[in-house]
Amino acid sequence: MKRTLETPTLLLFFVVHLLWAALTVLAGRSSGWWVWALAPLGGFVVAWHGSLQHETIHGHPTRSRTLNGLLASLPIGLWMPYGVYRRLHLAHHATDTLTDPTTDPESFYITQDAWTRSGRMGRALLVANATLVGRLLLGPMLTVARFVASEIGRIRRGDFGHARAWAAQVVGLLLVIAWLSIVCRLSLVRYVVLFAYPGLALTLLRSFAEHRPGPTQRERTVVVEAGRLGSLLFLNNNLHVVHHEDPGLPWYELPARYRSTRDRAAMIVPGYFSLARRYAFRAKDLPVHPSSASS
Repeated sequence: MKRTLETPTLLLFFVVHLLWAALTVLAGRSSGWWVWALAPLGGFVVAWHGSLQHETIHGHPTRSRTLNGLLASLPIGLWMPYGVYRRLHLAHHATDTLTDPTTDPESFYITQDAWTRSGRMGRALLVANATLVGRLLLGPMLTVARFVASEIGRIRRGDFGHARAWAAQVVGLLLVIAWLSIVCRLSLVRYVVLFAYPGLALTLLRSFAEHRPGPTQRERTVVVEAGRLGSLLFLNNNLHVVHHEDPGLPWYELPARYRSTRDRAAMIVPGYFSLARRYAFRAKDLPVHPSSASS
């Protein structure tokens, strides 16, 4: 039975936000070339916050959906409204055809028609984005651009279902910008470079290999056996097959469940360094989803 209050996740909320506050103040008061050394830490805390958001979407650390949302909805990553993330991520879990771009809103694959319409430059960017280096360097820009285009498309179709989420996002962004400008004296451009962009890049590192096309749902989900730092950053969501089997399981219980069911995993990758060795400059797979390419 789910606990009324999950202390580890609540403690994580305070650690993440205090660390973010401290790092932004430090970045605003620092000068010289060495300030750019803050980018790994800034990216880490933003990606960590994204992992915390993911936990709240799945009903942690309390039984209150409203309270969980309030705990993690401050948009320190800047780009996606929490309410939209929640809606799309739950739809990702609800689909019975993971990775299919027509049914899975979190798929990194595209249809054959979209590939044809992309043009030579667009196709080159899509192939580059299928390499790990491309995903880290270009992925944040491409992901945000794709998301913005999708949201504009919704509005043009007369779909205003995300309006409330965007209204909350605007309020949250005003709070973040006020903190950065008034308290930290940190420009928004520097914040994007030191925090938001590397934070999204690290998040895309996690998602780079967590799903793949396959004949069954189980075969479409991958486990990356990360080290302690990666597991902490992603709150064990790298043990992705376990998360999909039981989305309500809190992050700190995933490793024990994985150890007891490891033999059922369809594909296991021995860490992110292994991914880097294989796919740093080589596309992991083609951007066009197989079901579309063969149709």
